[in-house]
Amino acid sequence: MMLLLALFSLVFGSTELKGTLTTNSPTICDGSVKQYSGYFKLTSGILSKNYFYWFFESRSNPSTDPVVLWLTGGPGCSSEVALFGENGPCKVTADGSNTTRNDFSWNAKANLLYVDQPTGTGFSYGNGLDHNEAGVARDMYDFLQKFFAAHSDYAKLPFYAFGESYAGHYIPAVTHQIWKNNQNLPSGAAHINLKGTSVGNGLTDPEIQFKYYPDMAISTNHHKAAVGKLEYALMKAATIPCVAAIHRCQTGNVTACILSIDICNLSQMEPYTLTGMNPYDMREKCKVPPLCYDFSNVATYLSKPDVQQQLGVTGRKWSDCNHEVAIMFELSGDWMHNYQQMIPDQLAAGIKVLMYAGDQDYICNWIGNNAWTLAMEWPHKADFNSAQFTNWTAAGKVAGQVRSSNGFTFLKVYDAGHMVPMNQPAVALDMLNQFIHGNSFEAKHKIVQ
Repeated sequence: MMLLLALFSLVFGSTELKGTLTTNSPTICDGSVKQYSGYFKLTSGILSKNYFYWFFESRSNPSTDPVVLWLTGGPGCSSEVALFGENGPCKVTADGSNTTRNDFSWNAKANLLYVDQPTGTGFSYGNGLDHNEAGVARDMYDFLQKFFAAHSDYAKLPFYAFGESYAGHYIPAVTHQIWKNNQNLPSGAAHINLKGTSVGNGLTDPEIQFKYYPDMAISTNHHKAAVGKLEYALMKAATIPCVAAIHRCQTGNVTACILSIDICNLSQMEPYTLTGMNPYDMREKCKVPPLCYDFSNVATYLSKPDVQQQLGVTGRKWSDCNHEVAIMFELSGDWMHNYQQMIPDQLAAGIKVLMYAGDQDYICNWIGNNAWTLAMEWPHKADFNSAQFTNWTAAGKVAGQVRSSNGFTFLKVYDAGHMVPMNQPAVALDMLNQFIHGNSFEAKHKIVQ
């Protein structure tokens, strides 16, 4: 397996890729807006990657509203999980036969772009398998270049990149690649108007985040404590070898990276899993292990021949998450690598950064996310750390707590799990619009006591 990874890295890492874009114009899901879907195909010799995308114009002012990219994490989970389950223009009916309008879709005031990546995710397919962020960033940059070249009306609009969960790896890597290439454009490439980047309940700095699983496991905030005092003490003690292994992983020690997954998951994830509760929402039981949510209705809808024909994916089988993709990222050592170090360059360039987290999530919990934002080294670290948490208002209510300084924001969202737009759709939409339409998170609010 490691030899196979090395081969893919050699071939795709050293050869200039030439991509082609296919475009369809669906009228499903939201017939009131212009849509595009299809595949971005990359080839290098006998290897190929085919990334599925689906684009929805803004319901408001598509000629001026920003473009928002969405990447679901996993790794290996389809962005259609978010499209239909969280923030897209429609929801799939329970029997999978049709869709209904989502009034809280993120294309209310944004042009919305979903991509299934890497290879093997959702409708995407091929034999060229990305297994680390270098490949993810390179391919997504190439895709965006082709997409904006084919749809030049959107090329000069403000561009924002959002993602969730393992996108705490994807998004910093992709946006850093955009920032870097904007400084010195590759031959034939065009400037991408990157204005902001954001991750919800992400895994961004594992070395910091894994220290805080015991604290989340014993917390009681609209949910019961998942563990007792003895289990908490054992978990706390186990963070020492867990974090030590993650630290060794940062040096490029792949063995340490893989070992850290075993140590950390056994000590920090397994005690919670044994409770039968949902690691994505501590308020409820896990209904359909291991994902805990049932997306079979989405699979039924996306298997319909007429739907596939409109999307340009005829004959392909969709899946919510592909475990084989996750294994590739585990074996490469990518899983436990830190990616917060890719953020300071962007902040220095005036690119806004928003990290948000639902307060009911265990698996990428708000305590660990808050901790790494405070630990990140950047020129305005002291300013950010001295900024007090203040009440944050969205959708006409106090919806969370916010800390913000010099373009960097951490937002704790109340009464939401791993998938914030699923649990708090109106709040999540307001959050998006506050971020992309210029309202400052640094405005004065009431200080949280």
